[in-house]
Amino acid sequence: MNLDSSLLEILACPQCKSPLRADERTEELICTREPCGLAYPVRDDIPVLLVDEARRPGETRHAESAGESPTAER
Repeated sequence: MNLDSSLLEILACPQCKSPLRADERTEELICTREPCGLAYPVRDDIPVLLVDEARRPGETRHAESAGESPTAER
């Protein structure tokens, strides 16, 4: 994930308007507000700041959005 630090400083959660932090491991931008905590995907270094695309706290990412085949054996 390659986001400019100045961009990260101005981005906010579309749901609650709180700051976002980058999570390099999951390639997501995470809302810093506890009750909200939505995780927005970053695809091809472009933040997808749509509430409908966000992962709720405690949810796991779907195989397809994680870049894995949904039929891959585990």
